[in-house]
Formats: sequence, C-alpha cells, structure tokens
Amino acid sequence: MAKLFGTDGVRGVANAGLTPELAFRLGRAGAAVLAGPEGRARVVVGRDTRISGDMLEAALVAGICSVGGDVLKVGVVPTPAVAWLTRALEADAGVVISASHNPVADNGIKFFSASGHKLPDPVEEEIERLVLEAEDNLPRPVGVELGRVQELEEAAERYIAHICSTAGRGLAGLRVVLDCAYGAACRVAPAVFQRLGAEIYLLHNTPDGTNINVGCGSTHPEVLQAEVVARGAVVGLAFDGDADRVIAVDEKGQVVDGDAIMTILALYRQEQGGLPGGQVVVTVMSNFGLHQALTAAGLRVHQTRVGDRYVLEEMLRTGAVLGGEQSGHIILLEHNTTGDGLLTGVQLLQVMAATGRPLSQLAAAMPHLPQLLVNVTVTDKEAAMASPALLAAVAAAREQLAGRGRVLVRPSGTEPIIRLMLEGPDREELEAIMACLQRAAAGL
Repeated sequence: MAKLFGTDGVRGVANAGLTPELAFRLGRAGAAVLAGPEGRARVVVGRDTRISGDMLEAALVAGICSVGGDVLKVGVVPTPAVAWLTRALEADAGVVISASHNPVADNGIKFFSASGHKLPDPVEEEIERLVLEAEDNLPRPVGVELGRVQELEEAAERYIAHICSTAGRGLAGLRVVLDCAYGAACRVAPAVFQRLGAEIYLLHNTPDGTNINVGCGSTHPEVLQAEVVARGAVVGLAFDGDADRVIAVDEKGQVVDGDAIMTILALYRQEQGGLPGGQVVVTVMSNFGLHQALTAAGLRVHQTRVGDRYVLEEMLRTGAVLGGEQSGHIILLEHNTTGDGLLTGVQLLQVMAATGRPLSQLAAAMPHLPQLLVNVTVTDKEAAMASPALLAAVAAAREQLAGRGRVLVRPSGTEPIIRLMLEGPDREELEAIMACLQRAAAGL
C-alpha cells in the first residue's frame, strides 16, 4: 500500500504531515524520474490560494532545481490549467500544489505527466521509493548544471484563451453568478465568462490565503442558490478550491449536480453527433436516474470505482470523451485531460444558449432517485471499514433495500472519513437506515 501517494497525489496537513522537507524531496525525486530525453526535466508548477502554498512551492521548486530540473512557475491557476499548460508548453511534467475542496490547513502535491495525465501507479511508486530511501543518491549538479526558474506571467491568459476557444457561440444576454470559493478560479473564471459576453456577478472572489472553501464553493452552494434567485440570473456556477469541479444552480435556485450536468451534455452532444460511441463513464456514486436517462436515449454507461483517475482510465480504454463524478468533476477529453470546472461551466452554458431552454428544464431530463450521502470522521479508516458492527449494518441495509436501492460504504482517499451512500425510493426509510450506519461507522 502506498505510503505517500493517495488517489489524488500526496496530501496532508501543511507543515505537519506535508512538510517543506517532504515537498523538497518530492521535487527532487519527481524531477529525476520525469526527466526528458536530455536528462533534464522542465516542470510546470502551479498552486491554489492557500496560505501554505508559498512555503510548499518554494520547497518543491528548490528540490526540482537541485537535481538540474527547470521550473516554469505559473502561479495561482486551476489544477486543470496546470494539466493543459504542461502539454501546451511541451514540458516533461506538471505539478500542482492544492488540496482541492479540503480545509485550508490541508494541502497536496499532485504530478502530471508530459501528456497532462495523472501519473501511472508504477511511476508514482518509483518517486515514492526515492523519497523514502534512507540515503538520497540523486544527482546534485553544481554551477551551470543547476536548474533555473522562469515565471510565466502569461500562463493564466493562455489558459483563459484556451477555455474561450472551446465555445462555439458567445454568452451575451446570460446573467451568471460565479462562486469562486476564494480559490484558484478567482482570476480566470471572471475573465472567461466576461470575454464570452455573459453578465456576471461574483461571490467569494477575494482570497486572503485563509478563506479558501470556507462556507462556499461547490460543497456549500447555499449562498449561491439565494444569490441566483435574488439577481434574476439564469445560472450559478460554484467551483471548488482548485476549480477542477463545478456544481450549477438553475434559475429557480435548485442545485444541478455533476450527474445532471453530464446528462445534459451527453444528451445534447448525442443529438449533435458529438458523442463518439454514444458512451459516458461515471462512478458507482452516480444516481440511478442518470443511468435511466442515458440508456433511454440509447447511450451506453460505463461505471467505475470512485475517483477521477479511474474515470479517465475507463474513458481511455473505451474511447469515451465524456465522463465524470456526481461531485462535478467532469472530464471532456477533446479539450483537457482532467476534470475542468471552467470548461464544464462554459460547455453547460453553450447548451443553454444553443437550445434557448432554461437550466431547470434541461436538468429535468434526469430523474433523481432519493440519495443520502453522509461523511463519518474516524481515527482509522481501515479499522472502521473492517469493524464487525459496520459490516453487519451494511449487510442488513443491503438486505432491506435488495432490488429497490443501493448501499455504498467506502473510505475517503484523501481524508480520515468513511463515506456512506444510500439510494432508494423512500427518503424516510433511507434516513432510518442511515442512522444505523452512522452509529456503526462511528463505533457507537
């Protein structure tokens, strides 16, 4: 089992679990393993707005330069911008310093390959092996062989132009509220939607390093819901801290999650002949209503375990160009290699502009089976998952819902949390079952 890398890079509490010393060693090992044919890595480095970003960036960059790697610093940009810029700049690798939707104390270091994809497991394992070795035997060049740092002030603008280039039509006349989560979307999101002609209103757009994700963004859309109605907007878009995901709010203030967004995009693209193979990739967390809507339209739905890396693997295997998660992490492979909240938001508004239909009507194409999602904080995820009490409660829940619903219990890949999901026809029944599961997961 990996000691450092989880499902989404290396994460931890900044300056505690994720120390600058660890960031330095990750920079050294990553640049050594990912070096290009000339034996010298060119690495794109970006980050979100967290207060710990300066510290970890400095350590990571020092590590890369210490093995002779060159750094292209792109500053505060979304995670998908780093993935895209890595390819656009023909770099050997990309690294983003972010903990996505996690609290401000957390941070993470995630690598991308030269192709803009997350690293394969064997490559991560090799980097990890080098980091954890008792003796550091990696190169230590001197003089002119040391790595250098170049700050690319135009990087954000290049990404903004790329996102705008994916829009076939402007968004003039559309009133849009953007919740930037005090994160990496704060600069680029307003620029994108203004350039496309939308009338925009901004929420949570003044980051101070400590307020990222606090009561806002894709995991807390309540303020956005109220603001969309108050402003008479046609849509609201809520990003997370690193803007790799987006949740929408329709003109009535109702949340439109990733499942509904994927349904809207898939049905429209199928009508336009833009969905190769008529297939979409989702995870086991996707609502059964998505399966109903897409299969009724003659589309094929592939299902994977939770995690965008597994969605991408299945997309590459099947040739699908659309896939994602209920959380709003949606991959549009024609335009980027990872989930991209800005790209997804632009494409959603393209459908609204093209059809002239309100978002509430578009979202109604997907029926929602009642679904409950609860996170239970635990001290030991493995022990909690193996506890007899939880196993018995899960077995009882599955027996009760057999043929009528679903039970999914899984550990978070990035936090000390057990995630519980129930789906079925009766919400009150689900709430009673969930109470039993919560008690069992918490060891009560």
